[in-house]
Amino acid sequence: MPTESLFTPLANAQSWVTIDYEGHQLRVPQGISIAAALLASGVRHSRTTPVQGANRAPFCMMGVCFECLVEVNGVPNRQGCMTLVSDGLRVRRQLGARKLAPLCAEGDCDEN
Repeated sequence: MPTESLFTPLANAQSWVTIDYEGHQLRVPQGISIAAALLASGVRHSRTTPVQGANRAPFCMMGVCFECLVEVNGVPNRQGCMTLVSDGLRVRRQLGARKLAPLCAEGDCDEN
């Protein structure tokens, strides 16, 4: 986990990377969080809520609120504010609740 501030001026970026967001190529400064990159690129929401499907966007930008959850390279429930961009990263909106594997195989669960 990085210890220096992720809040660096985007105009001062020394190098840039390209990430794929929902099939769109976004050129963003290297070393910033996914949440910051999406906001700087004009993305207004990064997930929907599990119950009502309401749009949510990054809020606290420090890993407390979980409003910035995204799918990164096929892995759901990644905090966009705590994950740094890298070249070729594939990011998708987190739509509702992620699918969970069953705790036991069918017929193997104790019915008590």
